[in-house]
Amino acid sequence: MFSLKSKTKAQIAGVTGILLLFAFISHLLHLTQFQNILLIIATSIAGIPIIIKAIQSLKMKTFSIELLVSIAIIGAIFIGEYIESAVVSFLFLFGAYLETKTLEKTRGSLKDLIDLSPQVATVLRDGEKVVLPIAEVKKGDHVIIQSGERVAVDGIVVTGTAFVNEAAITGESIPAHKEIQNPVFSGSILDHGYIEVIAEKVGDDTTFAKIIELVEEAQVSKTKTEKFLEKFANIYTPAIVILATIVLIFTQNIEFTLTFLVIACPGALVISAPVSIVAGIGNGAKNGVLMKGGETVENLAKIDTVVFDKTGTLTQGKPAVTDIKSFTMSEEKLLQIVAEAETTSEHHLGQTIVQEAKHRNISLINKPVQTKVIKGKGLQAVISNQQLVIGNRLLMKEHRISIPTHIESSILKMEKRGNSVVLVAINGEIEGFISITDQIRIDAKESIKNLKRAGIKQIYMLTGDNRYTAERVAAELEIDHVLAELLPEEKVAKIVELQKTGLRVAMVGDGINDAPAIATADIGLTMGGTGTDVSLETADIVLMADQLDSLPHAYSLAKATVRNMKQNTFFAVSTVFLLLIGVLFQKVFLASGMFIHELSVLLVILNAIRITSYNKMKRNTTIRNKEQIQFESL
Repeated sequence: MFSLKSKTKAQIAGVTGILLLFAFISHLLHLTQFQNILLIIATSIAGIPIIIKAIQSLKMKTFSIELLVSIAIIGAIFIGEYIESAVVSFLFLFGAYLETKTLEKTRGSLKDLIDLSPQVATVLRDGEKVVLPIAEVKKGDHVIIQSGERVAVDGIVVTGTAFVNEAAITGESIPAHKEIQNPVFSGSILDHGYIEVIAEKVGDDTTFAKIIELVEEAQVSKTKTEKFLEKFANIYTPAIVILATIVLIFTQNIEFTLTFLVIACPGALVISAPVSIVAGIGNGAKNGVLMKGGETVENLAKIDTVVFDKTGTLTQGKPAVTDIKSFTMSEEKLLQIVAEAETTSEHHLGQTIVQEAKHRNISLINKPVQTKVIKGKGLQAVISNQQLVIGNRLLMKEHRISIPTHIESSILKMEKRGNSVVLVAINGEIEGFISITDQIRIDAKESIKNLKRAGIKQIYMLTGDNRYTAERVAAELEIDHVLAELLPEEKVAKIVELQKTGLRVAMVGDGINDAPAIATADIGLTMGGTGTDVSLETADIVLMADQLDSLPHAYSLAKATVRNMKQNTFFAVSTVFLLLIGVLFQKVFLASGMFIHELSVLLVILNAIRITSYNKMKRNTTIRNKEQIQFESL
């Protein structure tokens, strides 16, 4: 509330409190003149910061709450009500101190994150271990991390194995097992083991640094409700001054008018929304859910329809090759050619094929040329003067490549088993296909049930995969509606169609292929936020833990935060209304009214603090318990 630091406010309030105590003793000893001197000094010490703040606000053409209190303090001194002036200034300053301290507590998640920021790193330079400040670590450095140390960079493990606590990134307390080729993230802690990492991102470019930046921005951003309340307060304050002047003219009672001014302060009302939002965002950050601002929280609470992508969202996003069928060449040769073409692709299925080739120690020596990725269909490329078309039926049809009946029959069998089939055509003829499967997330079914329990009316799955696989997944997860074999633009069109019917739609995807749909939805959420810049930048909400059961928590948390904000607003308005009635019937006076007013501010903040520990949705613990047992057995 003031520009003074919290510690300074506490010191001023402490001195003022002591002076009030001595003034009370003087009153008991009938030392009236000495009592008045002490009260005037107490008023000056506590009141001057309030008056300065009011003047600063007026210079900025803002009518602050401090203006009302300043008028009341000066007026009370003018009419000789020194007890009233001292008590009002003390209570307002002490209330400001309590408000600041309590708000600091609600911002604790951000402070905890900042405290986890790594300061130094052990780097291998010219064959020697050197401990460097984090600012001096460069991309490509060979970083050494031992048990108990904090990971200082985003990078890839090149040596060793370890269990790493990634709670600062994902909200998950169970250590993640890391081995060669696994990613690690700045801010996480190596609980057990030894690893060496090649730095890929350092300093402000790391995922951890971006998380801190996002949470900072989210906590200062304002909701529509907050913006309305700020405008309201700016109009309300001068209106109260004018109204108080009218009251003074008609009643000729200065004390009554000053009491009216103080009681009408909308202090609790002004902070009722922001304190709830800050608490909600803090809770989300602590649980691996990054919500980009108060408006995102409000919008998420209004959602009634959730649309899911399939691969990497409802499934584990770790597909594996199950079958390779080739007609004129060996399976290994077909796999090599397709993998060489897919090295330029970012699609899950393409990368799965590349990894399968590497797993089989197949050398990828030829570089593709004239590569063209066709979103939602596949890609085309030229390798060793051979024209390759790799993808689904739509892509084959687009290139007028016919699929023989016996091949179509084999493909259907694979798809009915829940597999995705990648067709391969060379020089205009079908050469074979690669079958890939992906396991459904273990927490998907329970998460969807929890979303429905929390109030979601409809759940859709929109996927570019074949309809047989899509229908099998949808049936297993009890999803209401499923549309398959969609292009990215068709997903966008479906979301727009749902919105036109009046539905509030959230889109949950991987943040890359589904970026257009995520941007179109009322709220965009992305899975697997760790390490993906696109996810952090595109979506409104990032589920950092890469676990679906954090989605019901995010939704129910948003609803609880908005509900808490409404409770605070209702309580603040009711308090002012009841106090004004008390003033009119001369049951509430200046000091007592100020005390009740500050008490209402504190109660609003304490009510919001409840959100910091909110966790209604019980998260799935099956996998975590297994991992914990494995970790503790080491």
